[in-house]
Amino acid sequence: LILLAAAPCTAMVFVWSRLSGGDPMMLSDRRIEYILQRLRAIPNVEIIRLGSRITSHLPERITPEFCEMVQKYHPIYMNTHFNHPSELTPASVAALDRLSRAGVSLGCQTVLLKGVNDDPKVMMKLMHELLKARVRPYYIYMADQVAGGEHFRTTVQKGLEIIQALRGWTSGLAVPQFVIDAPGGGGKVPLLPEYVEEITDDEVIFRNYEGKRFSYKQPKVAVPEGAPAIAASAEGVVPIEAGKAAKKGRTARRRKSASG
Repeated sequence: LILLAAAPCTAMVFVWSRLSGGDPMMLSDRRIEYILQRLRAIPNVEIIRLGSRITSHLPERITPEFCEMVQKYHPIYMNTHFNHPSELTPASVAALDRLSRAGVSLGCQTVLLKGVNDDPKVMMKLMHELLKARVRPYYIYMADQVAGGEHFRTTVQKGLEIIQALRGWTSGLAVPQFVIDAPGGGGKVPLLPEYVEEITDDEVIFRNYEGKRFSYKQPKVAVPEGAPAIAASAEGVVPIEAGKAAKKGRTARRRKSASG
């Protein structure tokens, strides 16, 4: 908090508990409010985001009292964590509804897990159920390289396959970013299927979600009126004229061609 108060720039604060792997929603309302009060007292803190699995693991923790308290410190965001449609139980959906009605903006971070959600149909169902509960799909993570979790890891190709199965086949709202959390603190790196086939100065060739190829013309560089002609660099090369001079030249050539 001292460092944030001294920082000259604006900041987004991600609130978590001090213990690694902890959850801030396991703290009491009184302690959470104390943290929110201290953060809101810092002028350059604009956005506060809570990261919590509580809506899927203990939805009863989202009490009316908590929702009433948190409204005093907006804007507040919460990133939830759902990995399978079955986790969106009636109790979880009710907790998410209470948070939404309290003005908390909700997102979801999902981890790609082998045998759990590494199937395009399962993932699409999860994304749709999240949106129905007013939760915006935010990230699909590749699983971290941690001891004891190797059996849950999938290939990167599988994640790209899932994103390709979502993009264009459902609403863009249901398509999260697919990312790898770079080892060693390198940050989140987004990964996308290859849609662009070629880029030149004149056009971009790309394909859509159905595999159809399209061409998008690059913008032409505007030449100001009255710009001087660009001299030819070699014999036999016609100088490039610009603006009115170019127009007059074209008109003269047409007349000469017509008379000849």
